[in-house]
Amino acid sequence: MDMSRKILTALVAVATFSSASFAASVSQEEYDAIAERIKPVGDVYLAGSEPIVAAVPSGPRDGATIYGTFCTACHATGVSGAPISGSADDWSPRIAQGRDILNNHAINGFNAMPAKGACMDCSDDEIIAAIDHMIEGL
Repeated sequence: MDMSRKILTALVAVATFSSASFAASVSQEEYDAIAERIKPVGDVYLAGSEPIVAAVPSGPRDGATIYGTFCTACHATGVSGAPISGSADDWSPRIAQGRDILNNHAINGFNAMPAKGACMDCSDDEIIAAIDHMIEGL
């Protein structure tokens, strides 16, 4: 190995170990300050791939909207015993218990159904509207 190659190898080794030593000696505050200085100032998106920001409801949503967004996954197929939307056979025993119990189970959860069907931003009235949508025409 010639002399210039030995010197180059030594310089690479020194640079590698000195940067590792520096990284190990940086405190959390210094690390946070460095991260703040080098963070991106914005985001770049291709046209049409911008992140979708959920719209904040401007008022009560109708039963069909709530059903289509939150309820359909279980109530369209009967997952875990969920009554199928529009099925009189599935809904009749539940309706027979009384509307107060039906509403209470939907709002507070019952068996495999989570409270409000996992729609945490739904009002009680919106949940009741979704029930009305599922049982209309029975």
